[in-house]
Amino acid sequence: MNKKLIFIALAVVIAAAAAYFAFFRDEAPSLQVEMAVVRTGDLYNAVTATGTIQPLTQVEVGTQVSGTIEKIYVDFNTEVKKGDLMAELDRTALHASLAEMQASLSSAQNELDYQQKNYNRMAQLHQAKTVSDTDYEQALYQLNSAKATVAQRTSELNRAKTNLNYASIYSPIDGVVLSRSVDEGQTVAASYSTPTLFTIAQDLTKMQVEADVDEADIGQVKRGQRVSFTVDAFPDDAFEGEVTQVRLEPTEESNVVTYTVIIQAENPEGKLMPGMTASTTIYTKEAKNVLMLEAKALRFHPDPVLLQVYERQTQVSVTMPDRPPQDALSQEDAPPAMQPVANHQTTPADNTPDAASAEVWVKHGQTLQPVQVTTGLSDGTHVEIRSGLQAGDQVVASMTIQSAQPSPAAPGSSPFMPQPPGRR
Repeated sequence: MNKKLIFIALAVVIAAAAAYFAFFRDEAPSLQVEMAVVRTGDLYNAVTATGTIQPLTQVEVGTQVSGTIEKIYVDFNTEVKKGDLMAELDRTALHASLAEMQASLSSAQNELDYQQKNYNRMAQLHQAKTVSDTDYEQALYQLNSAKATVAQRTSELNRAKTNLNYASIYSPIDGVVLSRSVDEGQTVAASYSTPTLFTIAQDLTKMQVEADVDEADIGQVKRGQRVSFTVDAFPDDAFEGEVTQVRLEPTEESNVVTYTVIIQAENPEGKLMPGMTASTTIYTKEAKNVLMLEAKALRFHPDPVLLQVYERQTQVSVTMPDRPPQDALSQEDAPPAMQPVANHQTTPADNTPDAASAEVWVKHGQTLQPVQVTTGLSDGTHVEIRSGLQAGDQVVASMTIQSAQPSPAAPGSSPFMPQPPGRR
């Protein structure tokens, strides 16, 4: 009798242990659900490029006459007004040239007076038939030659006066002297090209960035687009600008083709200096204060089995889409949770650029259902939602199954696959 009771008790313990391990081995898997919330924000597409800061207008001031710099009145960073005297050349040689031209003109004028009188006399004699036509024509020729000589000497005198005026070098614009290339006593020669004495920037309160944009990105850049940029001197400051010109001339260096984009920016505090390197961001497309959603929520396409597990574990009613997945049950044999709903519109009503249609899974209270949305601009991480959702809507971004305790007897087996004989 005692042995029988012992065997019965032992059998009960073994059965309980077997049931315990079987329960935990085949425990329902844990479904991890990640939700994304529709919110309001800004989206943009951008092109990045590096450029150099330059003044809007930069003038090189030179001299048109050769000579020695006698006096310099400005230096680096000097503010000048249009017409301000900047430097003077030695006038000794120019005064001598002017005196020579004046003497030449006086001699030519005397010659003209003589030839005029000679012509008048020859004209009277020719009219009286006392001189030949040849003598008359010779007198007329000499008179015209004397007139031409006077005109030439007058022009040379005017040029000498002009050169004398060129000895005084004035500022052609209002601005700031960026560079000075000469010193007092230095000789400058203007025989072949005009030597540069000073470089003046017209207005440093407005600057421009000459950005080199890669040929792969230049098609997105248009005039009027907003630009933000930084410089190494002020890494914490963000400067704003606008594209004012996209130049057609390419620049090729080491088989890399770029195009110059001119960006105009305000510089009221004078932080931007000529020659600084700017790291620019050109906003090619922008959508401000729009509804946006994480892009991975639009890529979520759940398996019906996952939805069944979700419905069973959360008690949330799942409305299935109208396209049964491959290898799924027929509509007649499918459970109620997998019956299709009415067709959704797949063609976006929004015909603006970037508009597209997509399906997302939205949770409203105790209901999870697919919703057709119209999307817009995307930055790769978030997507603009133009219709179909509201701010605060919860959208499924991902669903993954994690088994609580995988069965050691059959590693990697799915809890949803049929069990072999003898297994639960």
